[in-house]
Amino acid sequence: MACRISELVIDAADAERLAAFWCEVLGYVELGREDDGSIEIGPPGVGFGGPQPTLVISPTTDPRPAKLRLHIDVSPTDTDQEAEWERLLALGARPVDIGQTGDESWRVLSDPEGNEFCLLRKRIPAL
Repeated sequence: MACRISELVIDAADAERLAAFWCEVLGYVELGREDDGSIEIGPPGVGFGGPQPTLVISPTTDPRPAKLRLHIDVSPTDTDQEAEWERLLALGARPVDIGQTGDESWRVLSDPEGNEFCLLRKRIPAL
């Protein structure tokens, strides 16, 4: 028996903005909303339980205590890393320096709420 990651939950001060950002980054759509203001996003036509995990953007007023111990890595599917870097910056991502040397195959960004994520070099097929 094994488990699969079915969803990732991200706390957000502005759930609407963060859900919109990640929808654009991943090509996801809004799947549903909860009474607490949480927004679930995922692949169009698939939703929860598909081959990719959904994201639940959960509103919170709690300040982020420190650097998150988990981050998301994304890979380009239909372009190269440089073109995808420019697209992500245009969507509102910001470059982050975590001590990289510049020789890494990945690049570090943060989403509009400061959550770090990495853009990998290797292109993978779209699902």
